[in-house]
Amino acid sequence: MTATVSDFYYGPVTPIAAYLMACLGAALGLRCTTRSLRRTHQARRAGWLTLGAVSIGCGIWTMHFIAMIGFSVQGALVRYDPTTTVLSLVVAIVVVAIGVFLVGYRGTRPATLGVAGVITGLGVAAMHYLGMAAIRTHGNLHYDVGTVALSVVIAVVAATAALWAAVSVHALWASLGASLVMGVAVTGMHYTGMAAVTVHLTGATSASQSSAGLLAFLLVMIAGPLMVLLVAAVIVMFDPEVMLGDGTWGDTASTSRTAGIASPAHRADRPRRSPAR
Repeated sequence: MTATVSDFYYGPVTPIAAYLMACLGAALGLRCTTRSLRRTHQARRAGWLTLGAVSIGCGIWTMHFIAMIGFSVQGALVRYDPTTTVLSLVVAIVVVAIGVFLVGYRGTRPATLGVAGVITGLGVAAMHYLGMAAIRTHGNLHYDVGTVALSVVIAVVAATAALWAAVSVHALWASLGASLVMGVAVTGMHYTGMAAVTVHLTGATSASQSSAGLLAFLLVMIAGPLMVLLVAAVIVMFDPEVMLGDGTWGDTASTSRTAGIASPAHRADRPRRSPAR
């Protein structure tokens, strides 16, 4: 028997919250990648790229499982396998990191951007469907092949656009606008993938919605990535570049010293020589 499936059991609350999380992860990832491009020190660049990849990956994963809070199967309870759920988070972070590091070090040349976008997009899709594979219910999940393919295409296009924006968009308001667009793309990919799902019940219970235990499980799983995003937001907000209002202060100073060019502050500190008579 084919069950009635809903992705909006709690109304617009879950899709709106999921969209906001996707936007937050994208915004933090864009700002971190922008910071990395201003660093000449390789360790610092790698650190910012890593933080950006973790932010985007956690944002996408959190978006997915917040949206899944609204997923219900009429006539059956829904549970998740913890191991597979955590594995989907690892996949999200790893594949995003591959794409971010590729464009962070090699730029947005078409070949590099294409490879990075395909890898990241396929990884995001893999994260989604791995998260779906974690579902345990009284039935079997079936997917419409055409709709699944469309969701993968959306994921690849969204990932490519995000990676391009990460190294090409530097202004604050422009990156915030790009993150809003990326939120639409990532959330759209999720709900396109969910539209491919049908559930054929093999056994039934009297329950038709997520149990309190399921909600508690999802909230516990989401808590970790949310804390990571909070920490990333604090690091980005209180970075000296933002606090001083100068995006290149650190590298400019180090570059000028390396080149033997004194900064204004250095020149002011030097004693003035009296003119030769």
